[in-house]
Amino acid sequence: MGKITDTVKFLLILNVIFFIGSQFMNGVAERLFALYYFENPGFQYWQPLTSMFMHANFFHILFNMYALWAFGSPLEIRWGQKKFLFFYFSAGLGSALIYTLVNYYQLHSGMDALTNAGMSHEQIMDFLNTGKYNTSILDYVSQDSIQSMYNTYNGVALGASGAVYGVLVAFGMMFPNVELMLIFLPIPIKAKYFIPGIIVLDLVFGITGAQTGIAHFAHIGGALFGFIMAWYWKKNSFDNHRWN
Repeated sequence: MGKITDTVKFLLILNVIFFIGSQFMNGVAERLFALYYFENPGFQYWQPLTSMFMHANFFHILFNMYALWAFGSPLEIRWGQKKFLFFYFSAGLGSALIYTLVNYYQLHSGMDALTNAGMSHEQIMDFLNTGKYNTSILDYVSQDSIQSMYNTYNGVALGASGAVYGVLVAFGMMFPNVELMLIFLPIPIKAKYFIPGIIVLDLVFGITGAQTGIAHFAHIGGALFGFIMAWYWKKNSFDNHRWN
């Protein structure tokens, strides 16, 4: 895990350029390139792709880029540039898809509850766009649900984490016995145990709705698409020469 391969290096540079550039744009870059919920007026068709290169802060990009270097380079060496690049972007776009589908289900479940509480579609959309609502609906819908709906509709997702989780899963499948360690838990754990463990944590946090500020279902989406591709390629002994 010491060498930085060419495609990984390109992705690292591109992420850093996006991050540095966004610091000088006073939120414009986030509004343009981060991923909005698709029914929000701020959504643009390119955002599922560009959001993969946006990061919230220095530590966010640091951890993602470290993981991309450490786990992505061995995969690129094994697969080659074109195959790895296809895998990386497919996992990232798959991450955005799963994240959006989960948000759609959660938001529209809440909207159905508001409709049953007597709110019209126009009133619901006004609430989603302004955050203002008649407190009488709290007799039917909890304030946490109301806040969650508003955040889902107006929030943005950003970061390479979905694609990186795909890379993590593929690394675990290709190199299951490599020992890994958490910074705050310096105990070596084999990849085949370590990587499923952090995915289970994401699933728990996502299902329980824990307010961690992390798009857990985006991580799960990237991991799922990464697993499907890596499993299919491994099962069918995918011919690397097809990518030349």
